[in-house]
This record gives sequence, C-alpha cells and structure tokens, in this order.
Amino acid sequence: MISMWNKFRFWSVLWLFLIAKPVSAGLPETIQSIQPSVVGIGTYSRTLAQHTRFLGTGFAVLNGKFIVTNAHVIPTLLHSNQKEKIVIFAGRGKNPNIRDAEIVTIDLTYDIAILKISGKALKPVTLSNRKVREGESIAFTGFPIGAILGLYPVTHHGIISCITPIAVPVRTTKELTVKQLIRLKNPYLVYQLDATAYPGNSGSPVYEPETGKVIAIINKVLVKSTKEALLSDPSAITYAIPVIYLKHILKKVSLSH
Repeated sequence: MISMWNKFRFWSVLWLFLIAKPVSAGLPETIQSIQPSVVGIGTYSRTLAQHTRFLGTGFAVLNGKFIVTNAHVIPTLLHSNQKEKIVIFAGRGKNPNIRDAEIVTIDLTYDIAILKISGKALKPVTLSNRKVREGESIAFTGFPIGAILGLYPVTHHGIISCITPIAVPVRTTKELTVKQLIRLKNPYLVYQLDATAYPGNSGSPVYEPETGKVIAIINKVLVKSTKEALLSDPSAITYAIPVIYLKHILKKVSLSH
C-alpha cells in the first residue's frame, strides 16, 4: 500500500513539473543579461582635438563579432587625413574599450547597418521568432545621452502601442517629399512604442522584458521623417524596426562571411 502511494506521489509531482509554466526572469535580471551585448557606436581619431565622437547605439549578433545599428548612425564622411575611423565602445564606465569596426553592409530601405568588430567576440543577443502583438510589454537599452557622463546604458520600459505602416498617404501630392514617395512604393510595418527614446538611442535593441529576446531596433530618424513630417511639433512617439527585416539582412551576411 505504501509502495502504491509513493508511486502515485511520484507521478503526480512529475506531471505537475511537466505542465508547469517555466519561471521567467524579471526585468532587472534581463537587463543584466542584455547589457554586455549593447555597445556605443562612434568614431575615433588620435589626432583630432575631439578624439571620439559618439553617434548611437548598437548590439552584438551572430557570433558576437557583428554589430547591428541604424544606417543613419554611420557617418557618411570621415576625416581621412586625420585617420578617423568607425569604432564601437564596449564595456561600462568612463573608460570604455574602443574597438575598430568595419562596415559589412548598409540597408537604406530598413535603415539598418551591420558592422564587424576586431578582437574578442561580445555576447550576442537572441533574436525572437514569434509574432509580436499590440499591447505587449517591451524594454530597450541604449545610450540616450551618449557618452557625455561615461558609457552607462539606460533602459526604458513600455508597450507596443501600435503596429503601423511606415508611410501614410497625405492629403495631396504636393505634400509628398522624396523620402515619402520612396516609402509609399515599398511600405512595411513598424512598431510604435509609448516609451520615449532619444537620438543616442538609435540602434538600441528592443526586447521582451522576461526573456531578453530582441524583437526590434529603435529608430529615431527614418521613421519619424516619414510619419511625422506634417507635424509642426513632432511628438515624443518612438518607432522601432521589426527584427524580421534584420534577419533577412543577416542571412546574406552569414552566407558571405
């Protein structure tokens, strides 16, 4: 009788274990996990009066030696006579580790750039594979005020307010800009967030607070110039490029490297 009771308890506990929902990490734990993957993007020159320029945020993907950021974060011109080069700022504090970076590819349609860094690989993020819905909680980590006070990552928390086309038709053709015409020919969906991002946040990873899986990339230039061009006083709305578009670009990068 005792043996039968023990067997019953064993199978009951096993059944509860199998159907139990996995315990997910809280946001503080997720932030600690995601921070090593987030870097600053900028330039460096030993001979310029201002040795470094901070331009935006990025994050490590694939094997940890590739960095994702917005295309508009990458400077179009460098002081070549002063040996200025694109770099990333890794680590934390007032003396970050400066690593050389080279441009692998730039996609202007989705405003995404991929860099390859020198030296030791960083911790790559995990890209989400699931469908995102409106109302879901999100977080993003980056450098909204750059490296003025040192490299200290800042995290914002909010929800996906809306999934919306990047370009919306205007009242008349006279109101259309060249950029808007391009977007109307190739429309795609973006996430509208209720958490405020700032210029230095461009390129920050947007992720699930419980898992840290990245679902989008913060964008503060391309999307706002398309969707808010008609506003005399642009709002503090933040937009993000869904990670599905990044995956298409990374497939090409993986094949060529």
